[in-house]
Amino acid sequence: MRITETAIPGLLIIDLDMHGDNRGWFKENWQREKFTGLAPELASFQPVQNNISFNHAGATRGLHAEPWDKLVSVAQGKIFGAWCDLREGSESFGEVVTHEVGPETAVFVPRGVANGFQALEETSYCYLVNEHWSAEARYAAVNLNIVDWPLEPTEISEKDKQHPDLAEVSPMPARRILVTGANGQLGRALKRLLADAELCTHADFDITDPPERNWKQYSAIINCAAYNDVNGAENDRAAAWAVNAEAPARLARIAAENQLTLVHVSSDYIFDGTNEVHTEEELPSPLSAYGASKAAGDTAAQTAPQHYVIRTSWVFGDGENFMSTMRRLANKGVEPKVIHDQRGRPTFAEDLAKGIVHLLNSDADYGVYNLSNSGDTVGRDEIAMAVFIGLGHDPAEVTPVSTEQYREIAGPEAPRPKESTLALDKIEATGFKPQNWRAALALYLALYPED
Repeated sequence: MRITETAIPGLLIIDLDMHGDNRGWFKENWQREKFTGLAPELASFQPVQNNISFNHAGATRGLHAEPWDKLVSVAQGKIFGAWCDLREGSESFGEVVTHEVGPETAVFVPRGVANGFQALEETSYCYLVNEHWSAEARYAAVNLNIVDWPLEPTEISEKDKQHPDLAEVSPMPARRILVTGANGQLGRALKRLLADAELCTHADFDITDPPERNWKQYSAIINCAAYNDVNGAENDRAAAWAVNAEAPARLARIAAENQLTLVHVSSDYIFDGTNEVHTEEELPSPLSAYGASKAAGDTAAQTAPQHYVIRTSWVFGDGENFMSTMRRLANKGVEPKVIHDQRGRPTFAEDLAKGIVHLLNSDADYGVYNLSNSGDTVGRDEIAMAVFIGLGHDPAEVTPVSTEQYREIAGPEAPRPKESTLALDKIEATGFKPQNWRAALALYLALYPED
């Protein structure tokens, strides 16, 4: 078997293995493991309906662009197949590809690429699709005259005759990305990178009770929504669990049922901090109610076949965070006491957003990825000192204290891991290189001056 790319991205010509003898022939028309081994992009193709039509020689159909993927083939006979890219924003919009298709050939037609054919002889035409047919589905179409057909068409439906010329076509809209938690630090950073995404606040989209959506119009969900009150979760465990654990499970089911990619943001707090550096293979070992809820959500999100679970640490960006607190204290002349024995690397929300977009736009394998800024591992006190230095203050204004000493000052707190450094080898192997956290901090202080 051989799979060949065409001038239309995603449109694949598949030469099938035919096994014949004096009885006839046999072929595997769709064999998931073999097909995806040669074309990994087919991994998301999960057919749910198989259609067959019989066509007399000269019958000509099309060209219809449907809101689902399809795998076309021939059981008996031969067709002259034609395809035209009608995807909105596609670099190959209007490109036409033709190919003769017999029983030895299959063609993968991605969503939004118009499909048509002419029967060159009596033909049984077959196609698998990954969505059930629906009369309400939105189609795009282009007139048959865009193709030089080898035979004079003998039969064309009245509907097909009325399809518009290419210049008048309404393109198939691209699938959108839905972002939850759009008012948070990461959501705001993603807004700057994903101009066409649907950005939802809690009022728009409550992840604990997801509103109805036509999920066929989406390609991915990026879940930035979370219950982030680490201390509050100790006394409000049900609320933390509903948002951080049960909601990701619901989103994973939606993603699985609709062949969507789920991006879920997890946390270093799923670990107990025993290891100095945490890899993606380390099993969760949470210390707190918050950490337990995040660990459960981390695991639940992985049940979506197409998932990126992003484990990150100490996020700072456009909003309230540790950096903004230290800046406010410095500007007020307050000399804070800051914990020195909780160590890790912070994560600039802008870099976290860039890493997520990189994964979505790359061929990176689905799975779990650590993503923070790079650089040296430091205590929270050293980060506070870096903020003070960046603002022109004396770092000696920051007093390091132990976790135990801080609790004596501030009162009881939820337990937190001592070590929060995340290994970055896996994300870097995809081609994304997170910047040093000290450079990210300098950029943050310049981009987001205190109000």
